[in-house]
Amino acid sequence: MTQGAKFMDFTSAMWSILPAIFVARIIDVSIGTLRIIFLTRGMKYLAAVLGFAESLIWIIAISQVMNNVNNWQAYLAFAGGFASGNIVGIWLEEKIALGTLIVRIITRHEAHELVKALRADGYGATSIPAEGEHGPVLAIFTIVRRKNLAEVVKLVRRYNPNAFYTIEDVRFANATFGRLMTSRRPLAQRRPFRLRK
Repeated sequence: MTQGAKFMDFTSAMWSILPAIFVARIIDVSIGTLRIIFLTRGMKYLAAVLGFAESLIWIIAISQVMNNVNNWQAYLAFAGGFASGNIVGIWLEEKIALGTLIVRIITRHEAHELVKALRADGYGATSIPAEGEHGPVLAIFTIVRRKNLAEVVKLVRRYNPNAFYTIEDVRFANATFGRLMTSRRPLAQRRPFRLRK
């Protein structure tokens, strides 16, 4: 085999290895991001399965880099896949939308229509008169699934566009009504359950 043929074979092999390293890193970092999120939400068994897959794919990727230790392009593919994997992992987590949130809404304006709209859409809403820095306010609390958050924010902006609101994760909730109910059993037979954070 001539030197030119050897060089062409080497070049072809490298251009097949580099995308493989890049894609492998995207996959393993994406899995790692999801694993950490699932772990913080108490989903330990799923996190363990993802951890196994993450480690296996990482070993495959790093072994290819070590086999081409003198090729700087392999390092770029490895690092680029890592950076891209973080973005993909967060995007996947947002699409899955696991967990439960508490939305706190504080408004200085009339908010009975907002409370009524939240309840009409199946969200439990508690309103409490309070005192703010500049006078009386109304504090509204509601607990929602993450997948329903956009709907709640849309209602807030429609009925009270200038309202101040905060959103936080919920570790535990005793779901007995509204959008949090997942069981079809009668209310008296339902028991509190631990929500994934």
